[in-house]
Amino acid sequence: MLAGMMIARILSAIVLLALAASVAPAQAQDAAPQRPGAVAPADKDDTPNAAPAAPARTPAATLDKLFERLAAAKTPEEAKGIANLIQRRWSRSNSPTADLLMTRAQTAMKAKQLDLAIELLDRVISLEPDWAEGWNQRANALFIAGDPIRSMLDIGEALKREPRHYGAMLGLGTILRQQGDDKRAMVAYRRALEVYPQLEAIKSAVESLKIDVDGRDA
Repeated sequence: MLAGMMIARILSAIVLLALAASVAPAQAQDAAPQRPGAVAPADKDDTPNAAPAAPARTPAATLDKLFERLAAAKTPEEAKGIANLIQRRWSRSNSPTADLLMTRAQTAMKAKQLDLAIELLDRVISLEPDWAEGWNQRANALFIAGDPIRSMLDIGEALKREPRHYGAMLGLGTILRQQGDDKRAMVAYRRALEVYPQLEAIKSAVESLKIDVDGRDA
């Protein structure tokens, strides 16, 4: 039991360090002057009256804009509508086969057929290893199946691929809190709150831990 708790603590520290390290690259990417599809300087029209060419809007650029809107949303209702758009984009991979397997896995989870769900998600990850949502959904299935350590490993993989995945952060915080590691749970919750400030589940989790973690004078 003690060995399992120690492994969980070490693993949670690794995942949180990876999450912290991934924040700066994600912000740098948002500020990059060019993205795939942008017009290179050599391709610009030098004609004085020519209108500047608008850069092509890539899926990544669209997602960046949605996250900007999510962080700036003034009400939970506004934020929820934006979050739904983000989750639609997260739910699509580059493979119709992986998308179909994901749908079947979610159906299996709803039916509490966890072994089947995990098997299907194993195949999803094999087909699309860079799809963050594949890792996140398998983390959910493993957590429900009673395997928090493997769940945290998959959460780490999801966050490597999508550092703004507030659902994965919320899941990590839930696992850490169940293990009694309130300080690290608060780190995960607060990072999620930065991404999605209007999500009531995260705000409630932060408030419920605030006194225990920060003290009464915080």
